[in-house]
Amino acid sequence: MISYSQSRIVAAAGGTAVIAAAVVLWGFGRYAEVELHPPEGYLAATVSEMVSVPPPPVHLPTPSPVYAIYMSSWVAGTPSFRENLVEFAHTSEINSIVIDVKDYTGKVAFKTGDAAIEALGSEENRVPDMRAFIDGLHKNNIYVIARISVFQDPHMTSRRSDIAIKRGDGSVWKDRKGISWIDPASKDMWAYIVRIARASEAVGFDELNFDYVRFPSDGNMNDIKFPVWDGITPRSDVIANFFAYLDTKLSDLPVPISLDLFGMTMTNTDDLNIGQVLEKAAPYADYIAPMVYPSHYPNGWNNLSNPAAYPYEVIHYAMTEGARRLEVLRDLVASTTSLFYGKQIANLRPWIQDFDLGADYTADMIRKQKQAIYDVGLDSWMAWDPKNIYTKEAYKTE
Repeated sequence: MISYSQSRIVAAAGGTAVIAAAVVLWGFGRYAEVELHPPEGYLAATVSEMVSVPPPPVHLPTPSPVYAIYMSSWVAGTPSFRENLVEFAHTSEINSIVIDVKDYTGKVAFKTGDAAIEALGSEENRVPDMRAFIDGLHKNNIYVIARISVFQDPHMTSRRSDIAIKRGDGSVWKDRKGISWIDPASKDMWAYIVRIARASEAVGFDELNFDYVRFPSDGNMNDIKFPVWDGITPRSDVIANFFAYLDTKLSDLPVPISLDLFGMTMTNTDDLNIGQVLEKAAPYADYIAPMVYPSHYPNGWNNLSNPAAYPYEVIHYAMTEGARRLEVLRDLVASTTSLFYGKQIANLRPWIQDFDLGADYTADMIRKQKQAIYDVGLDSWMAWDPKNIYTKEAYKTE
């Protein structure tokens, strides 16, 4: 048995798996029962024969600290592009890479070996050598994180319109970017995400990172209908219940869980109308990853006319408040009368900005974000650039 971060400490068995029905998840040496309650005929895939599969992967322990960059699945699937980022990691302080498994399109970036995922047409084999690629990163001591976009999923809305967020006229609702969403209260979607997470661990990912774990916010919110959510249960309870579900259903995997939250969850105590509350997420994960991009804060926030121009001030204040609140929560759960007595509370590992928005982000501005994190007493971060073109001089060289 190998001990990993906080609560996830079980090593699973590999070898041969028998797949009896679509409610049995299989792939790369893992199988586990997952509760699904789909409409009749949904995910009706069965395999009765014995299937030989590769042995389970050997995961890297979580580095301390984590210095990560993001890599899209398209870049991961293009050796000439990805090797540039891998070389960047080799020659700099970067020791971890976050790779899209399921992005805003809803497509899964590799062949999972899961008959149910395949039956949905979700696989778009962008990284055909995912297992070999991860093995190569491991050989170079690079920790690999799977990013899984959850409720933002136009592919699933096209396959399961019954659980897609709708407009008043019954058509599928879309946000301002034209992207459709699944109702966050859908238990079918929860089970589907667990299947993708398990397949990600089985192919070698060392951590499971969940993004878009929220209700939508950008779009016509006056013309939106939820087919599953009752409209009475607080949004924050719906999302907290999903976090608890992930924590329970993935508890046997030997890898940690991280949750991406809006940056303003560090300072806001309400749910921002999207269902995210820091204290309702922290008991169910190993890491909370707030997206404290200075460009994403409104003008005037914390008396800053243009927060994007003040990377140190934004991140220092946000992370100070987030760290303070988690310390309060840790004191509360230490009480034997606490609902969460004995639970581990997540550590903070923020996303930082390496892209131009609201201001031109120079190497100095990126360094200021990192310094703000260190000055709060934290040591880890993940850098985001949607184009995967990083300001290399902002990162220490080895």
